[in-house]
Amino acid sequence: MRYLTAGESHGKQLTTIIEGLPSNMPLLTEDIDESLLRRQGGYGRGRRMQIEKDLIEIVGGVRHGYTLGSPVSLVLKNDDFTHWRNIMGEDPIDDGEKVKRTISRPRPGHADLNGAIKYGHRDMRNVLERSSARETGARVAAGAVAKKLLASLGINIIGYVQNIGGVVAKEQPELSFEERRDRSEASPVRTLDDEAGEKMMSQIDEAKANGDSIGGVVEVMVEGMPAGIGSYVHYDRKLDSRVAGGVMSINAFKGVEFGIGFEAANRNGSKVHDEIAWDEQQGYYRKTNNLGGFEGGMTTGMPIIVKGVMKPIPTLYKPLQSVDIETKEPFQASIERSDACAVPAAAVVMEHVVAWEIANAVLEQFPHDQFSKLKEALDQYREEIKEF
Repeated sequence: MRYLTAGESHGKQLTTIIEGLPSNMPLLTEDIDESLLRRQGGYGRGRRMQIEKDLIEIVGGVRHGYTLGSPVSLVLKNDDFTHWRNIMGEDPIDDGEKVKRTISRPRPGHADLNGAIKYGHRDMRNVLERSSARETGARVAAGAVAKKLLASLGINIIGYVQNIGGVVAKEQPELSFEERRDRSEASPVRTLDDEAGEKMMSQIDEAKANGDSIGGVVEVMVEGMPAGIGSYVHYDRKLDSRVAGGVMSINAFKGVEFGIGFEAANRNGSKVHDEIAWDEQQGYYRKTNNLGGFEGGMTTGMPIIVKGVMKPIPTLYKPLQSVDIETKEPFQASIERSDACAVPAAAVVMEHVVAWEIANAVLEQFPHDQFSKLKEALDQYREEIKEF
């Protein structure tokens, strides 16, 4: 399974084309719209999210509520394009107008300067429009389709916030998947700890008042994955590696870990590795889940726990110093409309990015063109594991 996205932040639309979905999988626009609306929410979002009404249009690959097996094409309109038509239109404009609209001052922390150097753009709007986090809307749409597939196979996934601006939510391993989902959906900052949530919102307010921004840590849990998905044989088929790569591809993400992650460096092996047990009802299981549901690049059957670190958004209303690429003179970096904190929204984005990688691995291990045969094969595999 693969997908391709196209479109710019203030262009006409974002387009996602998904190839490799089995036929006869149920899929409705509301399955995707729910995820897109969740991505728009969260404390600390800017005015752009009040302009857009992120609703998907399925323009290919689905008929009467079921996939056809052909590529699925999704369109997400940019309502804000009406205000940017003269700036982002596809038709040529005269040279004088081009100069007036040219952005020559790169923003520290963005792709502006590096992208301009790579593609030879003297106007860095050609870079920032595509490198914008608006593109994650298209990826959430793809991930929503993957989530629908996984849910139909008994695999569920949720993302929530662990840390914003140094305020850390209390670990609550006793919470069930359903409790985590309900608490995160009820929280303005998508955290499981209400007390920490209040402090997180105060941190966001303070950063916004100071013209600054803050980042944080997001956690995603996947429940229902059987053991043995992935591979220990080839480096590029290790599923934890693929998930980590997916997380690191999200705008502004700078780190990833599974289970206890970097804390493993501070413990003895006896306090890290998960002891194996067995009973007649569930078969093999682990007494702990320090490794976050992975061993040897494969799932263990325990919940997958993966964390991602998001840096503060680099667009600041009290901008850092930069250099104009035309005059080489120092300037304060240019300002684009931005959020003080997008960590709650990033939890939704990461949830869907992880869903895509998990769904792709399932389809690789059980390659069927029809959804019913895929489900039958996975159900049979689960029974075989219990009897192993």
